[in-house]
Amino acid sequence: MSDGINMDRFLWFDGQIQAGRFPNARTLAEHFEVSNRTAQRAIERFRDRFDAPLEYDSDRHGYYYTDPAFQIPLMQVHQQEILALLVAGNLLSHAAGGFISRAVGKFGKRLLTRTEEIGLSEKRLAEAFSAYWHGFAPASAETFRRCADALLKNHLLSFDYRSPQPLREAARRTIEPHHLRHYMGSWMLIAFCLDRKDWRTFALSRISGLKIEKETFVPRSKEEWRSHVEGGFGIFQGGRLIPIRLHFTPTVAPWIRERHWHPAQGIEELADGGLILSFPVADFREVKLHILQYGAEVEVVEPAELRDEIAAEIDRMKVLYGP
Repeated sequence: MSDGINMDRFLWFDGQIQAGRFPNARTLAEHFEVSNRTAQRAIERFRDRFDAPLEYDSDRHGYYYTDPAFQIPLMQVHQQEILALLVAGNLLSHAAGGFISRAVGKFGKRLLTRTEEIGLSEKRLAEAFSAYWHGFAPASAETFRRCADALLKNHLLSFDYRSPQPLREAARRTIEPHHLRHYMGSWMLIAFCLDRKDWRTFALSRISGLKIEKETFVPRSKEEWRSHVEGGFGIFQGGRLIPIRLHFTPTVAPWIRERHWHPAQGIEELADGGLILSFPVADFREVKLHILQYGAEVEVVEPAELRDEIAAEIDRMKVLYGP
């Protein structure tokens, strides 16, 4: 008898005990359509393999655990893995038009059909976990599916890509997809653009007219595109890293301390309760938005170029709001 068949019977038998149904050789035999003798051997093998504290209740005509806390080791791993898998689907439910949550949900149920019995029902997951994103640009389920499929199978992709800048028409691109990155609720595709002969990051939400080409490609070394997903703060990568230092007042310092900004961040505590936060950036665009949201509670210490850009933005705001 294969381990796979054995494990199916072990998991079912354990689930019946955990649910307080007092299974026996007859019920196991009926469920799996085997003889009572085969079922009894499976129960004995179950006891021996997992050193299970099995006891037969003659009044209930079935087995129970003398130690209610007992769990077979494999079941513990399954519960943790299935929970992580299904929660991931729940948290990413809106990121690709629901495609991820549906796919993960189907896979989780196939991987372990007894999700209801171990407390991992769809209803329970919805009640126990949630994720909230705002200001993100969701991609359609079909766009995500095709991009992921082409990436995993090393097929060229072609699509129309529109820039967020006004008055620019969508341009047709043919690319080699290498990496999909989930960032702040949005999906980004890191790819080598055959039209620009360089690496580019494409937001899936701006893609239309997507086509998976018949031609395949040989994936390029990760060292070629690593800088587009690692290095500086934020989504804009690939350039020279510039260290920045931000002085936060004691008013907002507690919130700054508890947040993770970058793997290479540094915090310098100040005597008045404020702090100086430092980390590298490759581009000022995103970090400027974060700086401006703290208003007068933060000051750019360095570099001078970033300080000048923030000052110029404040001057424009003064004109907008008047004296």
